[in-house]
Amino acid sequence: MSDTPPAATSWRGRLHEIIFEADTSAGKAFDIALMVAIILSVFAVCLESVTSIELNYGPALRAAEWAFTILFTIEYALRLSCVGKPWRYAVSFFGIVDLLAIVPTYLSLIFVGSQSLLVIRALRLLRVFRVFKLGHFVGEATLLRTALIASVRKIIIFLGTVLMLVLIVGALMYLIEGEEHGFTNIPQSIYWAIVTMTTVGYGDVTPQTVAGKVLASMVMIMGYAIIAVPTGIVTVELGWASRQRVSTQACPSCSAEGHDPDAKHCKFCGEKL
Repeated sequence: MSDTPPAATSWRGRLHEIIFEADTSAGKAFDIALMVAIILSVFAVCLESVTSIELNYGPALRAAEWAFTILFTIEYALRLSCVGKPWRYAVSFFGIVDLLAIVPTYLSLIFVGSQSLLVIRALRLLRVFRVFKLGHFVGEATLLRTALIASVRKIIIFLGTVLMLVLIVGALMYLIEGEEHGFTNIPQSIYWAIVTMTTVGYGDVTPQTVAGKVLASMVMIMGYAIIAVPTGIVTVELGWASRQRVSTQACPSCSAEGHDPDAKHCKFCGEKL
Protein backbone atom coordinates (compact mmCIF):
# COMPACT_ATOMS: atom_id res chain seq x y z
CA MET A 1 0.00 0.00 0.00
CA SER A 2 1.37 3.38 -0.99
CA ASP A 3 1.55 6.57 1.02
CA THR A 4 -0.62 8.44 -1.51
CA PRO A 5 -3.31 10.51 0.28
CA PRO A 6 -6.83 9.07 -0.11
CA ALA A 7 -8.00 12.28 -1.75
CA ALA A 8 -5.71 11.51 -4.69
CA THR A 9 -7.69 8.36 -5.51
CA SER A 10 -11.48 8.65 -5.67
CA TRP A 11 -12.40 5.23 -4.31
CA ARG A 12 -10.00 5.59 -1.40
CA GLY A 13 -11.31 9.07 -0.61
CA ARG A 14 -14.91 7.84 -0.68
CA LEU A 15 -14.03 4.81 1.46
CA HIS A 16 -12.18 7.03 3.96
CA GLU A 17 -15.19 9.32 4.18
CA ILE A 18 -17.50 6.39 4.96
CA ILE A 19 -15.22 4.59 7.44
CA PHE A 20 -13.52 7.44 9.28
CA GLU A 21 -16.00 10.31 9.05
CA ALA A 22 -19.58 10.51 10.35
CA ASP A 23 -20.60 13.70 8.49
CA THR A 24 -22.42 11.85 5.70
CA SER A 25 -25.43 9.56 5.96
CA ALA A 26 -23.36 6.66 4.61
CA GLY A 27 -20.59 7.24 7.13
CA LYS A 28 -22.98 7.50 10.03
CA ALA A 29 -24.87 4.37 8.93
CA PHE A 30 -21.57 2.47 8.69
CA ASP A 31 -20.48 3.51 12.18
CA ILE A 32 -23.86 2.70 13.75
CA ALA A 33 -23.90 -0.73 12.09
CA LEU A 34 -20.34 -1.31 13.28
CA MET A 35 -21.20 -0.39 16.87
CA VAL A 36 -24.22 -2.71 16.84
CA ALA A 37 -21.96 -5.52 15.61
CA ILE A 38 -19.41 -4.76 18.36
CA ILE A 39 -22.10 -4.85 21.07
CA LEU A 40 -23.53 -8.12 19.76
CA SER A 41 -20.08 -9.72 19.52
CA VAL A 42 -19.15 -8.73 23.09
CA PHE A 43 -22.55 -9.98 24.29
CA ALA A 44 -21.93 -13.32 22.56
CA VAL A 45 -18.51 -13.70 24.22
CA CYS A 46 -20.03 -13.00 27.64
CA LEU A 47 -22.83 -15.53 27.08
CA GLU A 48 -20.31 -18.18 26.02
CA SER A 49 -18.67 -17.95 29.44
CA VAL A 50 -21.93 -19.05 31.13
CA THR A 51 -21.73 -22.84 31.43
CA SER A 52 -25.46 -23.57 31.02
CA ILE A 53 -25.72 -21.36 27.92
CA GLU A 54 -22.49 -22.69 26.45
CA LEU A 55 -23.73 -26.30 26.76
CA ASN A 56 -26.93 -25.51 24.85
CA TYR A 57 -25.82 -22.85 22.39
CA GLY A 58 -22.02 -23.23 22.28
CA PRO A 59 -21.74 -24.07 18.53
CA ALA A 60 -24.02 -21.19 17.54
CA LEU A 61 -22.13 -18.70 19.71
CA ARG A 62 -18.77 -19.84 18.31
CA ALA A 63 -20.12 -19.53 14.76
CA ALA A 64 -21.28 -16.00 15.54
CA GLU A 65 -17.89 -15.23 17.07
CA TRP A 66 -16.09 -16.30 13.89
CA ALA A 67 -18.57 -14.42 11.71
CA PHE A 68 -17.99 -11.20 13.65
CA THR A 69 -14.20 -11.75 13.58
CA ILE A 70 -14.17 -12.21 9.80
CA LEU A 71 -16.33 -9.08 9.45
CA PHE A 72 -13.98 -7.03 11.65
CA THR A 73 -10.95 -8.43 9.82
CA ILE A 74 -12.33 -7.18 6.51
CA GLU A 75 -13.14 -3.83 8.10
CA TYR A 76 -9.59 -3.55 9.52
CA ALA A 77 -8.12 -4.28 6.07
CA LEU A 78 -10.38 -1.61 4.54
CA ARG A 79 -9.26 0.93 7.13
CA LEU A 80 -5.61 0.28 6.27
CA SER A 81 -6.31 0.48 2.54
CA CYS A 82 -8.05 3.86 2.60
CA VAL A 83 -5.51 5.88 4.58
CA GLY A 84 -2.45 7.39 2.95
CA LYS A 85 -0.09 6.13 5.65
CA PRO A 86 -1.51 2.81 6.86
CA TRP A 87 1.34 2.12 9.26
CA ARG A 88 0.55 5.33 11.16
CA TYR A 89 -3.00 4.18 11.67
CA ALA A 90 -1.83 0.66 12.58
CA VAL A 91 0.27 1.97 15.50
CA SER A 92 -2.32 4.50 16.68
CA PHE A 93 -4.54 3.81 19.70
CA PHE A 94 -7.59 2.83 17.67
CA GLY A 95 -5.45 0.96 15.16
CA ILE A 96 -4.03 -1.24 17.92
CA VAL A 97 -7.48 -1.71 19.46
CA ASP A 98 -8.91 -2.71 16.08
CA LEU A 99 -6.16 -5.29 15.66
CA LEU A 100 -6.55 -6.66 19.18
CA ALA A 101 -10.28 -6.98 18.51
CA ILE A 102 -9.67 -9.75 15.98
CA VAL A 103 -6.47 -11.45 17.13
CA PRO A 104 -7.93 -13.47 20.09
CA THR A 105 -10.24 -15.53 17.85
CA TYR A 106 -7.33 -16.63 15.68
CA LEU A 107 -5.22 -17.29 18.78
CA SER A 108 -7.99 -19.56 20.10
CA LEU A 109 -6.99 -22.05 17.41
CA ILE A 110 -3.72 -22.46 19.33
CA PHE A 111 -4.54 -21.33 22.88
CA VAL A 112 -7.94 -22.59 23.96
CA GLY A 113 -9.99 -19.97 25.81
CA SER A 114 -8.12 -16.93 24.51
CA GLN A 115 -11.30 -15.80 22.72
CA SER A 116 -12.46 -14.43 26.08
CA LEU A 117 -10.11 -11.51 25.44
CA LEU A 118 -12.46 -10.41 22.65
CA VAL A 119 -14.22 -8.18 25.19
CA ILE A 120 -11.49 -5.66 24.34
CA ARG A 121 -13.74 -4.87 21.37
CA ALA A 122 -15.77 -2.76 23.79
CA LEU A 123 -13.01 -0.12 23.56
CA ARG A 124 -14.05 0.46 19.98
CA LEU A 125 -17.31 1.90 21.28
CA LEU A 126 -15.35 5.03 22.26
CA ARG A 127 -16.10 6.18 18.72
CA VAL A 128 -19.74 6.65 19.73
CA PHE A 129 -19.07 10.26 20.76
CA ARG A 130 -17.83 11.16 17.29
CA VAL A 131 -20.54 9.21 15.48
CA PHE A 132 -23.45 10.92 17.22
CA LYS A 133 -21.86 14.35 17.03
CA LEU A 134 -21.37 14.65 20.76
CA GLY A 135 -18.67 17.23 20.15
CA HIS A 136 -18.38 18.30 23.77
CA PHE A 137 -17.64 14.72 24.81
CA VAL A 138 -15.05 14.35 22.06
CA GLY A 139 -13.39 17.56 23.20
CA GLU A 140 -13.38 16.43 26.83
CA ALA A 141 -11.94 13.04 25.87
CA THR A 142 -9.18 14.72 23.86
CA LEU A 143 -8.51 17.08 26.76
CA LEU A 144 -8.20 14.20 29.22
CA ARG A 145 -5.89 12.27 26.90
CA THR A 146 -3.67 15.32 26.43
CA ALA A 147 -3.45 15.85 30.19
CA LEU A 148 -2.61 12.21 30.87
CA ILE A 149 0.11 12.15 28.22
CA ALA A 150 1.62 15.35 29.62
CA SER A 151 1.56 13.83 33.12
CA VAL A 152 3.33 10.58 32.23
CA ARG A 153 6.89 11.62 33.13
CA LYS A 154 5.85 13.23 36.41
CA ILE A 155 3.81 10.19 37.40
CA ILE A 156 6.67 7.83 36.51
CA ILE A 157 8.97 9.80 38.83
CA PHE A 158 6.28 9.73 41.52
CA LEU A 159 5.81 5.96 41.18
CA GLY A 160 9.57 5.43 41.35
CA THR A 161 9.64 7.34 44.64
CA VAL A 162 6.72 5.27 45.98
CA LEU A 163 8.49 2.02 45.03
CA MET A 164 11.59 3.10 46.93
CA LEU A 165 9.45 3.96 49.96
CA VAL A 166 7.70 0.57 50.03
CA LEU A 167 11.07 -1.15 49.67
CA ILE A 168 12.44 0.73 52.69
CA VAL A 169 9.24 0.29 54.75
CA GLY A 170 9.09 -3.41 53.87
CA ALA A 171 12.66 -3.96 55.00
CA LEU A 172 12.02 -2.06 58.25
CA MET A 173 8.90 -4.08 59.00
CA TYR A 174 10.79 -7.32 58.32
CA LEU A 175 13.41 -6.28 60.88
CA ILE A 176 10.79 -5.18 63.44
CA GLU A 177 8.29 -8.04 63.19
CA GLY A 178 10.27 -10.97 61.86
CA GLU A 179 9.12 -14.39 60.71
CA GLU A 180 7.17 -15.22 63.87
CA HIS A 181 4.58 -12.55 63.00
CA GLY A 182 4.12 -13.49 59.35
CA PHE A 183 6.78 -11.25 57.82
CA THR A 184 8.77 -14.23 56.58
CA ASN A 185 10.96 -12.32 54.13
CA ILE A 186 11.49 -8.88 52.63
CA PRO A 187 9.34 -9.49 49.51
CA GLN A 188 6.45 -10.52 51.80
CA SER A 189 7.00 -7.36 53.83
CA ILE A 190 7.08 -5.24 50.66
CA TYR A 191 3.73 -6.79 49.70
CA TRP A 192 2.36 -5.72 53.10
CA ALA A 193 3.75 -2.20 52.60
CA ILE A 194 2.08 -1.86 49.19
CA VAL A 195 -1.28 -3.11 50.49
CA THR A 196 -1.08 -0.78 53.48
CA MET A 197 0.16 2.31 51.65
CA THR A 198 -2.59 2.00 49.03
CA THR A 199 -5.11 1.78 51.91
CA VAL A 200 -6.44 -1.54 50.59
CA GLY A 201 -5.64 -3.42 53.80
CA TYR A 202 -6.30 -7.11 53.13
CA GLY A 203 -5.39 -7.98 56.71
CA ASP A 204 -3.69 -11.27 55.81
CA VAL A 205 -0.42 -10.00 57.33
CA THR A 206 -0.53 -7.58 60.26
CA PRO A 207 2.09 -6.21 62.71
CA GLN A 208 1.89 -7.44 66.30
CA THR A 209 4.52 -5.37 68.09
CA VAL A 210 4.13 -1.77 69.25
CA ALA A 211 6.93 -0.59 66.98
CA GLY A 212 5.36 -2.41 64.04
CA LYS A 213 1.96 -0.84 64.69
CA VAL A 214 3.51 2.62 64.93
CA LEU A 215 5.26 2.11 61.58
CA ALA A 216 2.02 0.76 60.07
CA SER A 217 0.12 3.83 61.28
CA MET A 218 2.67 6.13 59.66
CA VAL A 219 2.44 4.20 56.40
CA MET A 220 -1.38 4.43 56.43
CA ILE A 221 -1.33 8.18 56.95
CA MET A 222 1.36 8.52 54.28
CA GLY A 223 -0.87 6.51 51.94
CA TYR A 224 -3.65 9.11 52.08
CA ALA A 225 -1.17 11.88 51.27
CA ILE A 226 0.36 9.90 48.40
CA ILE A 227 -3.00 9.20 46.77
CA ALA A 228 -3.54 12.94 46.30
CA VAL A 229 -0.29 13.50 44.38
CA PRO A 230 -1.24 11.93 41.00
CA THR A 231 -4.60 13.72 41.19
CA GLY A 232 -2.83 17.05 41.61
CA ILE A 233 -0.45 16.34 38.72
CA VAL A 234 -3.26 15.46 36.31
CA THR A 235 -5.41 18.38 37.52
CA VAL A 236 -2.67 20.88 36.69
CA GLU A 237 -2.26 19.40 33.22
CA LEU A 238 -6.03 19.40 32.73
CA GLY A 239 -6.10 23.12 33.53
CA TRP A 240 -3.47 23.75 30.86
CA ALA A 241 -5.07 21.47 28.29
CA SER A 242 -8.53 23.02 28.79
CA ARG A 243 -7.21 26.24 27.29
CA GLN A 244 -6.33 24.44 24.06
CA ARG A 245 -9.25 24.02 21.62
CA VAL A 246 -9.22 21.08 19.21
CA SER A 247 -11.36 19.81 16.35
CA THR A 248 -12.55 16.24 15.74
CA GLN A 249 -11.67 16.05 12.04
CA ALA A 250 -9.81 12.87 11.08
CA CYS A 251 -6.68 13.18 8.93
CA PRO A 252 -7.22 11.47 5.54
CA SER A 253 -3.67 10.15 5.62
CA CYS A 254 -3.09 8.81 9.15
CA SER A 255 -6.65 9.08 10.59
CA ALA A 256 -5.38 11.06 13.59
CA GLU A 257 -7.72 13.47 15.38
CA GLY A 258 -7.12 16.30 17.85
CA HIS A 259 -6.11 19.07 15.44
CA ASP A 260 -6.49 22.77 16.11
CA PRO A 261 -9.77 24.22 14.72
CA ASP A 262 -7.92 26.38 12.19
CA ALA A 263 -5.35 23.74 11.22
CA LYS A 264 -4.75 23.24 7.50
CA HIS A 265 -2.36 20.31 7.84
CA CYS A 266 -2.19 17.29 10.13
CA LYS A 267 0.17 17.96 13.04
CA PHE A 268 1.10 14.28 13.17
CA CYS A 269 1.99 13.48 9.56
CA GLY A 270 1.84 16.86 7.79
CA GLU A 271 -0.86 15.83 5.28
CA LYS A 272 -3.34 18.47 4.14
CA LEU A 273 -6.66 18.34 6.00
